[in-house]
Formats: sequence, structure tokens, C-alpha cells
Amino acid sequence: MTGTPGTLYVVATPIGNLEDVTRRALRVLREVDLIACEDTRRTARLLEAHGISTSTTSYFEHNERWKGARILDRVREGSDVALVSDAGTPAISDPGFRLVREAREQGLRVVPVPGPSAAMAALSVAGLPTDRFLFVGFLPSRAGPRRAALQELASRKETLVFYESPVRAVACVADMREILGERPAFLGREITKLHEEYRSGTLSELRSSLAERKEIRGEIVLVVGAAGAHPAPSLETAEDLFARLTAEGHSRRDAVKEVARALGLPAREVYRRVLPDRQ
Repeated sequence: MTGTPGTLYVVATPIGNLEDVTRRALRVLREVDLIACEDTRRTARLLEAHGISTSTTSYFEHNERWKGARILDRVREGSDVALVSDAGTPAISDPGFRLVREAREQGLRVVPVPGPSAAMAALSVAGLPTDRFLFVGFLPSRAGPRRAALQELASRKETLVFYESPVRAVACVADMREILGERPAFLGREITKLHEEYRSGTLSELRSSLAERKEIRGEIVLVVGAAGAHPAPSLETAEDLFARLTAEGHSRRDAVKEVARALGLPAREVYRRVLPDRQ
């Protein structure tokens, strides 16, 4: 023991491209006594790429209680420790916040080493207002709680930022469209990685784009306009949109409802345009 406590560094690491890391972050990762990682295997790739041989230990959701105590014991005994997540800034939608909270409660020094964040990266290229935004993170995975959470957000006047799993993306965007109403939105997928994708449109357009795919891969950030934000006018006519939706497998009734929502038309008017024989 040195008699002087060490420091817990909260170090942001790349969200995809290994070049997206600061010189300060690399220096800290070299100089600390230990790196606490969400997944030691993923962090090892970053360390190997930059010639860093610092010892690592795992710290994640299922071992955080007992492992967190051990990590803070090291800091209290004089070791400097860096906390990293699999990607981006630790403690953002990440159990690392508990380690930071406990360190502060114990009077230990906690220092941020800022850098990449998927939420900030998506906001910077979404083209939606950023003067006020609400970071929501992950919505509940089950449909009922997810829809209830969206209902609570429906009247918020800030741009909304969500993280979402690829396996739930279509259902999530569909729920957003139904509960939040038609809004301008942005999807960032695999941000900074080889197959990165950025797509703007209405919630209906994003849902349709995702639903057409056989498989969706990669982590997703969704940025959604605030309550009262008006989506860009659709370039599709009612007839074109109806034809596309029915070709995707929607019933004629559901397609009419979706066209009415997307174009802001009464359902009766949509029926008149796309199914004149019903009149």
C-alpha cells in the first residue's frame, strides 16, 4: 500500500473504428495499473492495435457487485484503474455508472477521459435539432412495457435518442410510429464501422426500409423528432404507398390506415383514391 489512494479513470474508447481514440486515452491505458473491461476479449483488440500490455480484468453487469468492490479496493490501496466499456463512453447506458457512484461515495478520485459516444455521433449527423435532446437509451424489450415507455415520451418537446437491438428494430420503430405519431427520424447503424449506414426519413419510411430486409445486423441508434415536429412531406402518392404496403403483405385495411397516417389524409379520402370501386 502506498498510503495515497489512486485514481479511477473513466476512459472512452472507439465505437467501431480503432483510430477513433484520443492520444490521452492511449497514454492513460498504458500508465494505469489495471483496466476494468466490459469484455476483456474486445478490449484486448484495441490494446493490441496500439501496443498496450496493461493488465485487464472483467467488470460487467453480472459480476459488478463483488468485482466492483475489488476494483475499488485496488484504487483505495494506491492503484490507478481505467474503466472502459466495449465501445464508447463508459457509464452511458452501461453498469459502469455504479462503480463511479461507489467510488465517489468512498471519496476516491474519479477522472473522465472523454471521447467517442454513439449517441453524440448519431446526433451530430441526424440533422434534427440538438439544442434540447433527451437520451433515452434502450427501451424495454417486451412490447407492453416498451409501448408504455413510449407513451410517457409522446409529449416531450426534445429530440429523442434511443439505442436499439437489431432483432427488435422493426417492432420498435413500428411502436414509435403508432404511439408517437409520424415524425422525422434518423437511423445510424454500425456507426464508424465498415458497413456503417445512415438513413433519414419519417418513422414510417424507416420501418418500411427495415422490414424489407431479410436480416438486420449491428447496433442501432435512433434519433426521433420532438412532439410537434413535422415530418418531411412524403414523395410517394397515396396510390404508390398503398401499392407498396400491400406488396409487403399488409392487408388492404391496414395499408389504408398507414397511408392515411403517413400522408395526413382522412381514411375515407384514401379509400376514394386507392379503392375507387368501393365508393
